Amino acid sequence: MSLKIRLTRMGSKKRPFYRIVALNSATRRDGRPLDYLGYYNPMVDPAEIKVDNDKLKLWIERGATPSDTVKSLLKKAAAAE
Repeated sequence: MSLKIRLTRMGSKKRPFYRIVALNSATRRDGRPLDYLGYYNPMVDPAEIKVDNDKLKLWIERGATPSDTVKSLLKKAAAAE
């Protein structure tokens, strides 16, 4: 069972909103996650990124690997703080 930290799409048509979630790698993009770690809203200027760092560390310790997109978002969030 491989764990991943990736984005799941929310929002309506042409108005995307993403949640950062931890889930099994075999789960489909919008499937039920194991845990919600934060969100990313690209529709506001500047883009809004909110991450629960405690939960993120917990899941990384459990062996979850972030996707490339989530890695770049985490870097942006760390630079903004």
